[in-house]
Amino acid sequence: MKNWYGSLALSIGLLVGWLAAGPAVAQQPAQDQLLTKDGAITGTMEIDFKTRTELDTEGAFLEGSPKLAAKDVYKLNINVGDTSEYSGTITRQPDLLTRTFRSQKQKGQLEYSINLAVRNPRNLDERRVVGKWVGTVPLNSATGLYDISAGAKQESALRISIDAIGKQQAFVDKFGGKMVGKSKKTEGFTSYTYRRLIGNKTVELKVTKIDPMNFQDLELAKGPAGNYPRTVVNGRLDFDYETGNWLTEGIKFRYNLDGKEIEDVMTGSIKWVEDDNRKSNGKGYYDFNLRFNEAKNKPATTEADAFAKLSDEDAFFAVDNSIPCLTGKVSYVDTFISGGGDEPTPAKSKITYELNANKMTKTQLGNFFKLWLMGVGPINDE
Repeated sequence: MKNWYGSLALSIGLLVGWLAAGPAVAQQPAQDQLLTKDGAITGTMEIDFKTRTELDTEGAFLEGSPKLAAKDVYKLNINVGDTSEYSGTITRQPDLLTRTFRSQKQKGQLEYSINLAVRNPRNLDERRVVGKWVGTVPLNSATGLYDISAGAKQESALRISIDAIGKQQAFVDKFGGKMVGKSKKTEGFTSYTYRRLIGNKTVELKVTKIDPMNFQDLELAKGPAGNYPRTVVNGRLDFDYETGNWLTEGIKFRYNLDGKEIEDVMTGSIKWVEDDNRKSNGKGYYDFNLRFNEAKNKPATTEADAFAKLSDEDAFFAVDNSIPCLTGKVSYVDTFISGGGDEPTPAKSKITYELNANKMTKTQLGNFFKLWLMGVGPINDE
């Protein structure tokens, strides 16, 4: 009986401690634990491209410009690693120049308003909103420059703001650095030859018309829990205008976790695959094949023969699950602007995320997704 009462008292003590600390925040698993899971990033995003459908009809701005205050709206509800949720909106408005004097009437910018929630890993039904990702990012639509920290000059710094809940102390952490997205230029693109080791085979893919999205000391704020660290990102994600693919030979994420300096290097491809009937049904998807620290992880030699039978291009996009990677699909169903001709332009997009993690940490998943949302405009342009 004494042992039974002692166990009961211990269980009640643990329960009281959990309730006092608050769910999920106090129970986040160690960030260095590896996660292999289908559906590691899931959810939806809906985009309403109002800058393409609400056009200037008074002749006040350059031809083809949207009307004043028209904004693209990105509405999202996405779960990352089971225990982090991002739900809310991002809006994007472009620069507007007057037709007569080409003076700036409206400055381009992104505005973030995203609720951040966490779930208890021991009971995923327990959910708590812990704060927000909010603020403004000025952008230059002509050059594609996003000055991440410049929102502070408008008293709207891009930041993650977390409330005090249980043992989690309140904090505010700001984003920073610069990003250069796709520009409006139509010529002068560069070419590049990408290389990767598939099995024991080095394959090459030459792309003749790329537009890089550059990350220049881009600082990702920490959160939604305090054990998702502040991270600095450098590198390129290149867009191939001929195929719609995204390619990278190295995006570096640097952060400090539990007193240890860590650098993750993300390489690989995001291949655009169109449905045969896309012009009528609006369907297509991105096929993800992103690797983490592949230089430190030897490829699977046992699969070399299978890769050897593929062409260089097919082998380049092949998945090797023997190393840490993010795979799966981000699927689109687009509604096109009427009269778009052979190259229809989406007026609206419904997007479904179904990405799978293989031997990845939650820190890597969180960093990737934050970076993906930073590039939400360039990534979803056509």
